[in-house]
Amino acid sequence: MAGDRDSRLSWPRELRHPLFLGGAVLYGLLLLNRRVLHYYVPPLVRSYLADVLALPLILSLALAFMRRVYFRDARFCLPLSWVASTGLVLAVWFEGVLPWWRPGTTTADPWDAVAYALGGLLFWRWLNQPA
Repeated sequence: MAGDRDSRLSWPRELRHPLFLGGAVLYGLLLLNRRVLHYYVPPLVRSYLADVLALPLILSLALAFMRRVYFRDARFCLPLSWVASTGLVLAVWFEGVLPWWRPGTTTADPWDAVAYALGGLLFWRWLNQPA
C-alpha cells in the first residue's frame, strides 16, 4: 500500500540533497585516502577541501535537527547570522585557540578561515532552502 510506504521513516530531505551527499562522500574519500590509501592528492585540495566541506555538512545536520526537533517547521531556514557565527567559531577555534593550545600538533592557517567562509556561502546559497 502506498500510504504505508510513505508513512515509514526516511532520511531527512536535507541529508538527501545531492550537494550534501556529494560533500559527505568527498569528505569520506578524503579521510580514507589520508589514513589508508595514500594516493597523491593536489596540495590545494588536500589542504582546503575538508575546510570548505565543514560548514555545509555541519549546518545541514543542524538544519535537519532544527526543522524536525526544535521548530517542527519544514520551511525553517538558518539565519545568516547563525551561518556566519558557526564559521567564525570554527575559524577561531581551529585557527586560533587550538594552535595556541597545542602548538606541536596543529598549525594556524588563515586560508582555512577563507575556506570556511566559502563553505558557508555554499550552504547559504544551495542547501539552506525551505523544504
